[in-house]
Amino acid sequence: MSRVKPAPRTRPGTAYPASRMPDRPGWWRLLWKRQRWLVRPGLALLGLAAIGGGGYVAVQSIGQGESFRERFGHATAHLGLRVQQVTIEGRQKTPEPLLWAALGVRTGEPILGYSIDAARARIERINWVQSVTVERRLPGTIRVQLQERRPFAVWQLHGKFTLVDRGGEVVTDSDVASFARDVPLVVGPGAPAAAAALIDALAVYPEIMSRMVAAVRVGERRWNLRMNNGADVLLPEGAEAPALAKLAEMHANLALLDRPLQVVDLRLADRLVVRPQPQPDRTDPKDGKPVRKST
Repeated sequence: MSRVKPAPRTRPGTAYPASRMPDRPGWWRLLWKRQRWLVRPGLALLGLAAIGGGGYVAVQSIGQGESFRERFGHATAHLGLRVQQVTIEGRQKTPEPLLWAALGVRTGEPILGYSIDAARARIERINWVQSVTVERRLPGTIRVQLQERRPFAVWQLHGKFTLVDRGGEVVTDSDVASFARDVPLVVGPGAPAAAAALIDALAVYPEIMSRMVAAVRVGERRWNLRMNNGADVLLPEGAEAPALAKLAEMHANLALLDRPLQVVDLRLADRLVVRPQPQPDRTDPKDGKPVRKST
């Protein structure tokens, strides 16, 4: 059996023959291998810039309009990107003519040339609109999602009636009478901003709420309740809830709100002050003259 002879060892520093020298890459090749991770992203960015520049030049030459957005919209309209339909969701009370005027869009217009930010700003200026979302859905749909203000109270000030929302913001001053049966009436300066806390407290006592004709703001600091029997219930400043609880208890025990009272004063925590309605003067059946009561 033949034995394989090991290769002879070479001493350090021994030179190889020219025929046995390994191939060594050149200087440029070594540099490319070391720096190509930097060069490739640069080439990619250069290519994207060339594509973008070419697109910009094409849009400027093909499109029509003053701004680049308008030119881009007209250029892409040739590809079929036009407004084909407009969908509106959430509209109940917002006047439709005002909404369409604020949208400012017509079927067939370039959809990418339509500014949804400008449309949103215009729609939000409509009093009925609390917030709005305007979306562009390619190839040809504009979607509008409305969140309307909810009528919370009718506000009377200097003989003028206005519909307001929970935050006290004016909703509309037209056709207010149609909401009179659905929301309470608040009267006086500062009433809309403070109405939410009072109405929430009254909601716990429907027997009081059903008899209330109006809530009158006094000095922009406290409330008087005008009841359907003609009585005024004077509530304390900042302590409406406990005063209403006392009033509800008194009515349940004594039918207080069904009595002929002129004033029910609850401003003092430790007492209740009532003032009856004045009795009408009696007339003498002989001459029709009033007969005054002796004191």
